[in-house]
Amino acid sequence: MSGGRAVGSGMLGRVITMRRYAGPEDLRAMQSLTERVWTLGTYCHIGDQAWERTHIGGREAEWPTAIWEDGGQVVAWGWTFLPGGLHFLVDPARPELADEVLRWFDTVAETDERSITLLDKETHLRAALERQGYRLGDSTVHNDYMRRSLHDLPEPVVPQGFRVRHIEPGDLSRRVAVHHAAWEPSRVTEDSYRAAMETWPYRSTLDWAAEAEDGTFVASCLIWLDGRNRVGLIEPVGADPRFRRRGLARAVCLAALGAVRDAGADQAIVYPVRGLAKAAAAAPLYENLGFSSYARTLTYVRR
Repeated sequence: MSGGRAVGSGMLGRVITMRRYAGPEDLRAMQSLTERVWTLGTYCHIGDQAWERTHIGGREAEWPTAIWEDGGQVVAWGWTFLPGGLHFLVDPARPELADEVLRWFDTVAETDERSITLLDKETHLRAALERQGYRLGDSTVHNDYMRRSLHDLPEPVVPQGFRVRHIEPGDLSRRVAVHHAAWEPSRVTEDSYRAAMETWPYRSTLDWAAEAEDGTFVASCLIWLDGRNRVGLIEPVGADPRFRRRGLARAVCLAALGAVRDAGADQAIVYPVRGLAKAAAAAPLYENLGFSSYARTLTYVRR
């Protein structure tokens, strides 16, 4: 690990230390806090971190990241998206560390305009942002946080000529191809998707595709399981534009949701974007699948 320094006194007289992110092993350290404090009022899920950190390669230089620990336990982290964006998480039992993370962010940001997105329910973080001079922005674009119980999940109805199944060895190139078809332009490569597959808590049994008779993957749904909190996160879902409006995205999502239920989850969450034309179809899909809103993101800015 690199860049460690003492920043203050923790509970029971322990010293809180801050260190810079040094490599993939530190992602698991960050996830340990996310997993430990996760609720429906938390901005991120362990699957967010795994997918965001790995699915596009070569971006580490754009992401100055720091981790705060108390007695070996992670109590806060900050993840910068240069030039001026930040994701951060602070243990709700240690709200004073939010100001420390924001002061650190000031030392690494490369622009005078800063933007931080968090969940409306994270009041301890919103208070710190206001103390540090941030104000609520006026953008109409936001993520709608939606959930659904998995206890009454319907069986998928697969259109004739297709089947749904989870990813197996040898599927990597087709898995990347369907992602590109759905998300063009995309910077995902076989190497970067392989990195995602090698990152905890990825499971191939929770990575699903709809397959045509000729073997082409035409839609996909990846779910990440937080077993401690029994919650699955859908991230991402996509369908090849040539095969949309046939019920394939719905079928592959239901198959993946059934798999995460069987793996131990009792609820699933997803974060479609509202207010963006190219993402307009996402939220209605999840509503049709039985998801309902429980929170939304807010973006704070400082200029």
